[in-house]
Amino acid sequence: MQRYEPTVQRFARHMMGNEQDARDIAQETMVKALKNLHRYNDKWRFSTWLISIARNTCIDEFRKRKRRSYDEPPDVVDTSPSPLELASQQRRAVRLRQALETIPPLYREVLILYHFEHLKYQEIADLLKIPIGTVMNRIFRARRKLRAAYDTLDGGEGASSAKRDT
Repeated sequence: MQRYEPTVQRFARHMMGNEQDARDIAQETMVKALKNLHRYNDKWRFSTWLISIARNTCIDEFRKRKRRSYDEPPDVVDTSPSPLELASQQRRAVRLRQALETIPPLYREVLILYHFEHLKYQEIADLLKIPIGTVMNRIFRARRKLRAAYDTLDGGEGASSAKRDT
């Protein structure tokens, strides 16, 4: 479990938007995995099975919050000063994370699974129990939504600054 806990926590952090919720989700995921280890099918990668448990745990948490009819504000990360290039990179990363949090979870999760967890389209399709074409379509649409959200947060300069940064 120690081997996979960072992966689960990283996924949960991206889905939930803050470190404390991510730790709680990761811990709950590991407990569920241990209790249900007999259900693991070794034809799938173990990490994919754990992420599916984490995904369901995140969905459960979103549902609980919706029932409570309020959202807790995300934790603010205090960054220490860094050189100019690192500061610029950090600003872009913060805007990207903020933009990611604004897109619907349906699209956010496919981006996280593909870009951050490096799952293949077929693995995502299996995990979400949807056709691979739907995965590809959601990733395409999610990228467009993310770009629009990023540009909005960037004051409309996202496309020009993204070109400069590449």
